[in-house]
This record gives sequence, C-alpha cells and structure tokens, in this order.
Amino acid sequence: MVVLSWAFDAHVKESWNYTVQGKILKVSNLTAGTLYELAVWAHTSVGDSPTALSHLQTNGSQPAPPFLKARPLNQTAVDCSWTGAHAEVYGVFFAPSFLELYRDPRSQNCSGSSAIVTVDTDAQYLFLVRAIAPYLGPPSEYTVVKMIPDNRLPPRNLHKVGVEKTQATLKWQPPYDTPSAPLTYVVHVRDALRKTERSYKLSTPNNTVEYCLKGLEPGGRYSVSVRLRNMSKEASYTLSTVPLPAPDALKILTENDHVFLFWKSLAVKEQSFNESRGYEIHMHDSVTNSTSFLGNTTDTFFRINSLHLGHNYTFSVQAQCLLNTQLCGEPALLQYTDLGTGPGGDSASRSDSGPTAVVVVPVMLLLLLALCAGLLALYLRHRRLQHNFTAFANSHYNSRLGSAIFSSGDELGDDDEDAPMISGFSDDVPMVIA
Repeated sequence: MVVLSWAFDAHVKESWNYTVQGKILKVSNLTAGTLYELAVWAHTSVGDSPTALSHLQTNGSQPAPPFLKARPLNQTAVDCSWTGAHAEVYGVFFAPSFLELYRDPRSQNCSGSSAIVTVDTDAQYLFLVRAIAPYLGPPSEYTVVKMIPDNRLPPRNLHKVGVEKTQATLKWQPPYDTPSAPLTYVVHVRDALRKTERSYKLSTPNNTVEYCLKGLEPGGRYSVSVRLRNMSKEASYTLSTVPLPAPDALKILTENDHVFLFWKSLAVKEQSFNESRGYEIHMHDSVTNSTSFLGNTTDTFFRINSLHLGHNYTFSVQAQCLLNTQLCGEPALLQYTDLGTGPGGDSASRSDSGPTAVVVVPVMLLLLLALCAGLLALYLRHRRLQHNFTAFANSHYNSRLGSAIFSSGDELGDDDEDAPMISGFSDDVPMVIA
C-alpha cells in the first residue's frame, strides 16, 4: 500500500493512493519544485506491517497558481477565465460547499484559458482552477459565484418595432419562457439631450411584450432600459425619433430691391408643432461659398434685403432649432438665381429681346394692316349699299305725289301705260317697303 501526499499550501493536504503488486512503483505527473511524502506498508492476511516514511523533492521551480475570474451569465452558466503558467490541460472544479469542493467536486477540462461552465441550479457555487496535464499544478484561490435567479435576469431581445416623431414602440421577451404569473417591468427612459429621466411600470403575463412610449420629442435621442422589478439586471436600447418635416410649398416673390419667402405652416399637418416655436432661415451664397443665418420668425413669410446682382442663392427654412441646434426640423430648400449682372446683364437682356422684337414687330404690323384693310372693305361695301338704296328709292317713289311705283322685271324700262302701279302710301311707308 503506497500513499503519496503533498501540500501546495499550509491548509490543504492532498494525496494519491496506490495498491502495488510487487516492489516497484513509477509515478508521473508530479509538479516541479514540490516536496512529497511517501508512506509504504505491506498488507497481508494476518495484518498490516509498520509504515515506512520517506520524503523527496522534485527538481526545478514550482509554477505559480493561476488567477481565476468567474462571473454568472444566467441562472445556469458561468464564464470562467484565468491566467497562469503554461499547461496543456486545465481543470475547472466547482461545488456548492467547501467540503464537496475538496472531497467530491464536479469538474470540466479545457485546453485554453477560459471556459463556460454549466451548473444545475441557481444556488451559490465555489470555483477553482488548476493545471492537470502534463503536471498537477497548484490550485487557484477559490471564487464565490452567486448564480442569477430567474427574477434577476434581464429581458431578452429588446428591440424597436416602429419610431415616429413623438412616440416609439418597443418589444421584448421575459427572461424565461412561459412565466407562471404576471411579471412587472420597469421601463426607464433617459433623454440624452435634455438630461431628464422618467420611469413607467408594466405588468403582463405575456411571453412577448409590446410597449408604446409616448410624449417624446421630434428629433430627440433617448436611452431606454427595461428590467424586472426588484433590482434585476436590465436590457438597454438607444433610439432617435423622427425630426419635424420641412415646411411645404416654399416659394419666392421678387420685388424691386428685396424678395419675400412664403411657406405653409407646419401646424397644418403636425399637431405637435407650436407656432410659437417659429422658423429659422438660412442663406447660402454659391459665389462666396458661405452660409449665413438670416433670422427667426413666427410668421410664414420672411423679407430678405441686400441681395447682390449676379449671385446664386439657396434659401433654407426649417423649424427653429432647440438646445444649441441639437433639436432641428428638416430644412426646405429653394434656389434663387439673379440674372441681372451689371453691364453683362444689360447686354444679355438686349441679346434676348432682339430676336423677340424681330419676330413680334412684323407680326403686329401685318395684323394692323389686315385690320385696316378689313375696315376699309366694310366701309366701301357700306357706301355702295347706301348709294344703291338711294338710287332705288329716288327711282320708285314720288315724294311730291306721295306714291310709289313697282313693276315686274319684264316690264322694267318699258313705257307701257298699262303697267300696274301702287299708289296712296304715306311718306314713310315706301321706306319700310324698300
């Protein structure tokens, strides 16, 4: 019977027991620089012989114990990592008590410097790690790991479903599937721009939770955390709301020495927009490649003076920025080109009006001549008709006798006294008949 024992520290003594059929035992996997104690006795049918003790120390320097870090991932998994002397295989040993840790621990071997260890329950565990091949090295200091219970786990799969200007919809799942009772969640919202915070409570037994955050600010940035009540771990998410849209129907009206910008009010389609916030106007000059701030207004128009001839401008109108230009609306852009550029502009105007005059003037002259010719033709026709009527009336009416004479076409020009005559009309009747 052979017992090989050693101690890496003053508190724990370890040993290996062998039963040898013979007188030679070869032991491997020893640690360099370590003092061993060897106890040997014979076991016979009539009893055991006295024990022979001897001591021996291996050559070299004893390796340093590894340094272990362990943290719980959930209620059944622990992330272990360590640093120490080089070894081919390390063993991670764990148990719920000191007695089990040194007498009957559970273990998991790995060849790297980290491992994910799975335990059975969410109780408290003691962990240590040591090299086990090609030598049995000194153990690390034990580490106490308190597993996360079910009600301390963070919600899973926190994500956004939809984000609008003043609200956002979030969705998540409970820490574990099919809760047996309603779970109470705490939703904490932090405004990253205004540095304000507020919290909401929600109780539901659903396995998928959908929650709508309201009262947000357009164009804001928020940090949202969701956790179970009673100081559990939290799941976080960062979102940005949709900014205010650009004003619609941006137009420009040009006057002699200034221009006016007009646009539709954002309050028409955005109920959350307050007209007292107003708008701000910027102008970009493409010639000088500079952008200038023109001012603010609560109206839907703005007057701009002191524009330079020959410069191209781009005007932008947006909801007034808040918190040092951190909360702004989308800008509406309008390009304005001034074609009058001094002498060059005059020559351009003349060169443009020249071809127009060449076409328009002859056409107008022809139309005038045609109109005069038409009026002259109507006048001549009128005069001819008037002359013919006068001649007819004078030849068929005797104003002295007060009678009119009509004859058939065959008898015109004959002096036949039997021609029928019509007489006895008053002075105005022949005119009506004519």
